[in-house]
Amino acid sequence: MLDAIGVTGDEERVYRLLVGMFDAGPRQVAEQLGLSPAQVSAILRSLHAKGLVSLVAGDEPKYAPSPPDVAFGPLLMRGQESLEWARTAVSRMAEEYRGGARRRDATQLVEVITGSAAIRQQLTNIQVGARHELLWFCRAGHIAMASGENADEYDALARGVRYRVVYERAMLEEPGMIENVAHGIRHGEEARSSTVVPVRLAIADGTIALCPLVQNLDGSGEPTAALIRDSSLLAALIALFESYWERAWPLRADGTPQDAERTPGGSGPDRDELHLLSLLVAGVTDKAIATRLAVSQRTVQRRIHDLMTRMNVQTRMQLAWEVSRQGWLDEPAAAG
Repeated sequence: MLDAIGVTGDEERVYRLLVGMFDAGPRQVAEQLGLSPAQVSAILRSLHAKGLVSLVAGDEPKYAPSPPDVAFGPLLMRGQESLEWARTAVSRMAEEYRGGARRRDATQLVEVITGSAAIRQQLTNIQVGARHELLWFCRAGHIAMASGENADEYDALARGVRYRVVYERAMLEEPGMIENVAHGIRHGEEARSSTVVPVRLAIADGTIALCPLVQNLDGSGEPTAALIRDSSLLAALIALFESYWERAWPLRADGTPQDAERTPGGSGPDRDELHLLSLLVAGVTDKAIATRLAVSQRTVQRRIHDLMTRMNVQTRMQLAWEVSRQGWLDEPAAAG
């Protein structure tokens, strides 16, 4: 069981026996395990060299086990380092292999994935494998994975992967979506909204993308998606995302700490008003906003009217322009 960290099966048997006996000499261990004294002596010397047992002074040499949590700590650390090194080496070799394959065969640049389960698995794979950044276009409806089911995002955010997501406006109208988006923002997701997005798309670390090939299914066949590796096609998809990202409206979550710091002295919208404004500017309907805030449409309209009065504007378009001019929805600058 401990061979993964460099402890052989016989060494583990001897160590486990010593843990139960507390200390013993080579002869005692040999009798218990049915090994020769010479074998046991060699095993004990190896365990001693690894720091797993210590020699007890006395007339007859005896060995006592080191505490397991102390003894195995360095071995586990070295094991993790070795696994990480091996993982990196395999990743490099795989990339070299794919690079060679792509040079020999252009069809290696795009792999067609068929079926919801297979597409869902690929979405998981690219998120688990991501190290720096995920880019997403999220359209209304879903083919393989609903937004609220993507638990891999929170694991990736927790390990420092940046998520930039552009949501199609119609998607924010779906039941529960505004809260799902707000939940992601609270965990570190950077979210924006666009009237439409051209395709469903996920790009990991600028090296691989997953893009469904059929936008609307009538239920007559399995969905398909293209897995696109490093190429001019991938570069074009990244450029497409960046162009939409620049034009999209930032979305805010209510109750986020950075919002509380944006309006010193209460001169501008408070954090809940910023959340309301981000939804309004993104084009979300009053009805959907009311559902998200658990209030009536009349209450939403009254709050918007109050904001217009405070900003000294007459129309919602003027309110959106004032929000943009003041930079209230701008994302905080990344920490250096």
